[in-house]
Amino acid sequence: MLLVSWAPVGLKRLPLTLAILCVALGVLVFSSGLLAFDPDPRTWDTAAERLTELVVIISLMGAGLKIDRPPGWRAWSTTWRLLIVAMPLTIAATAVLGWAGLGFSLAMALLFGASMAPTDPVLAADVQVGPPKSGDEDEVRFGLTSEAGLNDALAFPFVHLAILAAAGGLASQTGLTDWFTVKVGWKLLAGLGAGLLIGKVLGYLLFRSRRGLSRLADGLIALAATLIAYSLTEIVHGYGFLAVFVCAVMIRGSERDHDFHQEMHDFSDQIERLLMMLLLVLFGGALANGLLSSLTWTDALVGLAVVFLVRPAAGLLAMVGSGQPLRERLLLAFLGIRGVGSVYYLAYGINHGDFGDSERLWAVVGFIILLSIVVHGVTATPLLARLSRRRETTAAAFPEGAAPANPPASKDGD
Repeated sequence: MLLVSWAPVGLKRLPLTLAILCVALGVLVFSSGLLAFDPDPRTWDTAAERLTELVVIISLMGAGLKIDRPPGWRAWSTTWRLLIVAMPLTIAATAVLGWAGLGFSLAMALLFGASMAPTDPVLAADVQVGPPKSGDEDEVRFGLTSEAGLNDALAFPFVHLAILAAAGGLASQTGLTDWFTVKVGWKLLAGLGAGLLIGKVLGYLLFRSRRGLSRLADGLIALAATLIAYSLTEIVHGYGFLAVFVCAVMIRGSERDHDFHQEMHDFSDQIERLLMMLLLVLFGGALANGLLSSLTWTDALVGLAVVFLVRPAAGLLAMVGSGQPLRERLLLAFLGIRGVGSVYYLAYGINHGDFGDSERLWAVVGFIILLSIVVHGVTATPLLARLSRRRETTAAAFPEGAAPANPPASKDGD
């Protein structure tokens, strides 16, 4: 808890993140032999699924509450590009690498691709927009935040496709029809509809009803809204991840400038960081106890390709024609952080399908998550700081807002 409270301030000027410290702490503690408990997700598969599920939905509520920009097709064009183009390309390319490069079965390769699709809403906090009304919402931070809020749900149909493949259902018209109509159509529509409805109702009760319940409540409302939206959506067999994020966006839109949004966001953020620290310490313990023992050099090369080639290439293709400066497009493409969401999807798939021996798949995914935590953790803060300095320089040079679409580089290379 002291780390969660102090580390973000103490590490502000260092190329380190709380996530890196937590993983290192887990490795140190569990390597010491003082604890007999082995937090390997391959052993605790159901617990791993449930704990990561909880962290993700709390993170999605926080992400939705802190977005200042109202929803819209043009205003969210970066988001749609990343979701419609970059995410499917990432899934397809990663699945091909798993099938052709690692020798995975088609079902396991699909699960590998789906688990690598989400830009993690939990570990991506350092590259997301700031708290509500903070003004810290440039296009890169907004794009990564909104993408993280939505692609956790939109990758779910591909996990179900992998489960269907594991059951031999890809050759069955009935199985494919059920997948398309239920797992894609109904679950997405139910998640969207439930999120809109629940968010509207809660927004009205908080800000527009005669009593104005926001005056009588505290930040705990954020957790209540998260669990209500998620559980009611799951009851009607919709995607709860989608409902939680949409619900948060609708609550924020009910009274966009109200100070209570800050209180809800702060409470949600504190719970999220505590749970994130717990998960990452356990992840470090799993590393210390042999999570990567099945990893081969080929597996490591594929992991490097996913982080440094697949996501960046897919992101750049998605941003073709966007009109954004090259520097911003590169950052949007590169900072697709993999983390807790990937663990959830992998655990969910293995718990609901028959994929055979999954130790090597766990090793590859664990390696990619560790690589992302270190690489993105070290580079994200300085890269975004340079982008911010460049904008400030441009704004000073063009005070009337007449800056060119692609401003020249400054003398120091920024």
